[in-house]
Amino acid sequence: MKNKALLVILLSLFVSASFAQIKLPLGTWRGVLKNSTGNNLPFNFILSDSTGAPLITIINGTERFKVTDIKIKGDSMLIHMPLFDSEFKLRFEANFLVGQWIKHLGSTDATMDFVAQPNTDYRFFKAPAAATHNITGRWTAVFGDADSRDTTVGEFKQTGSELTGTFLTTTGDYRFLQGSVAGDSLYMSTFDGGHAFIFTAKINDENTLSDGKMYSGYSGLDHWTAVRNENAKLPDAYSLTFLKPGYKKIAFTFKDINGHNVSLSDARFKNKVVIVQILGSWCPNCMDETSFITGGYYQKYHPKGVEVIGLAYERTTDFAKSQRTLQQLKAHFNIQYPLLITGYTPQRGDPQKSLPMLADFKGFPTTIIIDKRGDVRKIHTGFSGPGTGDYYTAFVDEFDKLTDDLLAE
Repeated sequence: MKNKALLVILLSLFVSASFAQIKLPLGTWRGVLKNSTGNNLPFNFILSDSTGAPLITIINGTERFKVTDIKIKGDSMLIHMPLFDSEFKLRFEANFLVGQWIKHLGSTDATMDFVAQPNTDYRFFKAPAAATHNITGRWTAVFGDADSRDTTVGEFKQTGSELTGTFLTTTGDYRFLQGSVAGDSLYMSTFDGGHAFIFTAKINDENTLSDGKMYSGYSGLDHWTAVRNENAKLPDAYSLTFLKPGYKKIAFTFKDINGHNVSLSDARFKNKVVIVQILGSWCPNCMDETSFITGGYYQKYHPKGVEVIGLAYERTTDFAKSQRTLQQLKAHFNIQYPLLITGYTPQRGDPQKSLPMLADFKGFPTTIIIDKRGDVRKIHTGFSGPGTGDYYTAFVDEFDKLTDDLLAE
């Protein structure tokens, strides 16, 4: 054990020394992921020195996403993202960082070229043209067409040429978007280590957006339009997924990340309010929900008689691979409740195969709320995270009240 501890200390000193020798400029950088469309995705991050070791903080609106697993060897830097099983393999060229972002997708990898420039705090434009309109407010936004048509709610806040906001869908939101209004056009992007999105559109006037495009990853493209609608709202999240007729309960037995069987019928869940979180480590809204649960909800309600179980649907059926990504998730959020590996993937229909009493399943995350008698009382589809502002605050208040009511029964 002493030798192992000494090795860890020596490796830490080596990384710290390497970081000091390279002398990369500290401060705000502009990173650009290059996709196949030429509409390359920009985002900003802060490179800082954390007691001799490099620390990267990714900026998306008000979100600050910290990355600490950074290894330096010679003129190379390996950045392992804390979530979503992705990494950057970079090299130093003068003061620039150049290389690739690699996202591991079960049995395959997806890559995008990447370059980052120091001392650069703008996202899309260093000096954008003066905005012709202000789009602050709520919008009805429609993505796709025909069978793929999806009606969402857009929320934007514009100050001068600076723009932040998000789009809310029935299964969650696009989290913290940040960008600019330049002349009669909007540009927004986000990067969270696993997902890369760019949104563009033409601003026709104060009430209509047209020719919208959403670029995702290396080659994804969807079209959208929007009209101002301060009364825009989504369907009730508790109305979308339900049990088949004749069912009041759900049942399952899966292995946890240590390989032990866990069943909903286990004694620890008897006479408890149970929250079943259907998630995947690849799912950004699942991460927001996990942050909510571990950020105070579990600590507040577990002593009062609430149990939480996470059912994970990973991109692979390989138990060892799923175990590795979920252990990383557990460590990142300090998850105290059991995470179960279902063995099913997020393919359409798989959650219903694993939980055949579900009549419908719309997407991840889905949360099943069970009362002290073991009956399913509500099923909540999606999660509106902190990037949605008032929507998130309203959800937290509503969920706390629901929990209090069930505990009081």
